[in-house]
Amino acid sequence: MKSLVIVESPTKARTISKFLGKDFVVESSFGHVRDLPSSTLGVDVEHNFEPKYVIPRKASPHVKKLKELAKKSDAIVLATDEDREGEAIAWHLTQALGLENSKSPARPAGGQNTISKQIQNSKNTKTQKQDIKNVQRIVFHEITKKAIEEALHHPREIDINLVNAQQARRVLDRIVGYKLSPFLWKKIVRGLSAGRVQSVAVRLIVDREREIEKFRPEEYWTILAHVDKEPPFSAGLWHIDGKQLEKLSIGSQKQADDIIADLADASYTVASIEKKETKRSPHPPFTTSTLQQAASQRFGFSARQTMRLAQQLYEEGLITYMRTDSLNLSTEAVAAARTFIQSEFGTSYTLSHARTFKTKSKGAQEAHEAIRPTDVTRTPASVAKNLDKQQQKLYEFIWQRFVATQMPEAVFDATSIDIESKGKRAAYVFRATGSMLRFDGFLKVYPLKTEDTLLPELSRGEKLNILGLEPKQHFTEPPPRYTEASLIKMLEKNGIGRPSTYAPTIGTIQERNYVQKNEAKRFQPTEMGMMVTDMLVEHFPNIVDVTFTAAMEETLDKIAAGSEDWVPAIRAFYEPFEELLQTKYKTVEKQTADEQTDEVCDKCGKPMLIKNGRFGKFLACSGFPDCRNTKRLPQDSLGIKCPSCTNGDIIQRRSKRGKVFYGCSAYPACTFALWDRPTGEKCKTCESMMVEKGGNIVCSNKECKKNEL
Repeated sequence: MKSLVIVESPTKARTISKFLGKDFVVESSFGHVRDLPSSTLGVDVEHNFEPKYVIPRKASPHVKKLKELAKKSDAIVLATDEDREGEAIAWHLTQALGLENSKSPARPAGGQNTISKQIQNSKNTKTQKQDIKNVQRIVFHEITKKAIEEALHHPREIDINLVNAQQARRVLDRIVGYKLSPFLWKKIVRGLSAGRVQSVAVRLIVDREREIEKFRPEEYWTILAHVDKEPPFSAGLWHIDGKQLEKLSIGSQKQADDIIADLADASYTVASIEKKETKRSPHPPFTTSTLQQAASQRFGFSARQTMRLAQQLYEEGLITYMRTDSLNLSTEAVAAARTFIQSEFGTSYTLSHARTFKTKSKGAQEAHEAIRPTDVTRTPASVAKNLDKQQQKLYEFIWQRFVATQMPEAVFDATSIDIESKGKRAAYVFRATGSMLRFDGFLKVYPLKTEDTLLPELSRGEKLNILGLEPKQHFTEPPPRYTEASLIKMLEKNGIGRPSTYAPTIGTIQERNYVQKNEAKRFQPTEMGMMVTDMLVEHFPNIVDVTFTAAMEETLDKIAAGSEDWVPAIRAFYEPFEELLQTKYKTVEKQTADEQTDEVCDKCGKPMLIKNGRFGKFLACSGFPDCRNTKRLPQDSLGIKCPSCTNGDIIQRRSKRGKVFYGCSAYPACTFALWDRPTGEKCKTCESMMVEKGGNIVCSNKECKKNEL
């Protein structure tokens, strides 16, 4: 009989099956096989918060098939992912498949036989029923032949502490969502939701928006001296009477003009020249968070898109596990990188000692590795034919980042020139800085923006001819709105969520229409997002408190480490929360944000009101519930007629996920829509609309040659 290996996905199963012989059958569970019910709380709050798991309908056929295979197998190997989620899936599989003695799995005590020995033993004895010794858990950081074989020779039992940590998170999230969402329905509008992590993320965005609203710009000026040399260069005013200028030191045009007037007849002399070597070190290897941030900045990928692509690369065996907050690199992987670098780039690009990185992430979990290629010799060019364009981009990015970690620093020659000038009222110093790349080091494989600023060769005491002084007006700017990258960075910095939660959280808050991305791809809260946040801040401050949420994450870490029990931790949260919730049901008034309009209902003649709904504002009859007439709010037209129906106008709209698109005002009668902003011009080749894309004007017809950037 064969041994059954169970993983989460068909792709992962297909990859692993290539490495195992005919004695193994590799099957997929197609994700979770058990979950809390969708129609009820599913948690017995009166009896130690016991979850009432069910097998979802879509999982039933997979569970049935796995049960049949398990009965025929000598051994069952649970090879789900190595994190808490994967550990929980493994445990749920033992429950769903009815494997004996699997209800209270424990950490291994050591001295276990290897799975290979157990398989051999099982072939020599007639097995009447499944036994716990035949159910083993294996983990691996990468899907390679060596890693799989190594894992099979070192199996363990399911780690119940990791399972409990995941179960505690699931129960906490269910309690908050299931208990608090109906409260929001009653006090604001139906269809709203609250979440333990999502509500904090929305609050960060709302708080930033309020900072921007309160911000008042301050004027300040800078002064540049343009020097007549070859090559010509500019120096900025740096000191006045020996005191370094602050950003707002020159606060008006009059002050700037007074300084320029004071220097009207002044001479300029080189006071000092400082030359020094500066170095730029490579970034650490990618973690989940930094990969999501960097892919957003470089490629414009969403966090969800990045994780989808990374999952595909992992399941194809090209990269290590993609949910990690560790900067660790295996000794073997580093040695392979150093050998590759020596071979490809030579001794000057090879470090004398391996470079290591220390994990600084708040609450870093389990001893995972950073994200890296599984085989450094599989260069981006060598695997490109097997990947689509987006997969190629991400793989190359990960490969470059990893190789760069074991290459020398880039070396620059930095020059700083101070120029003195004495006016009638004060002494002034202007400063110019320049930098030239001397040795590219790690930049050879991981290109970053480095602009050389060449300064002429000068000598101390040299007199300079100034072409002119240029005053420049500036204004202080408000803090920027969050991008996906900066929001993930803030969540990680504050210990909110974990590698597996960043992408789902960002997706959820957009789908709930609490935040939207503007045209600069930065998050802005919707009115509904601000209203819900304000209510939670006032009445349930802990739910949206950064420190409280981070402390809960630390508690989950302790549960995973076995130093804290999950039931008391849930109880400590639940009891005061439930008491507060019941009080607020009685004391909080329903919030209405209805606005009066001059429009009358075309069905009953009563006034129409502007109401807030889950997906934004809309017109509704004041005669509700007798009259249920609703309408879309009129939207500003782009001044472009719809090319499809020729009756409606093209207006800016948002999808349910908050993404901007451009559609016909006659919707739903006309469904014409574009993702990119139309210009109003028609393509001379195919007559389709021209649109703005990536700073260029292209044809909206993907089949047209004019569509290419």
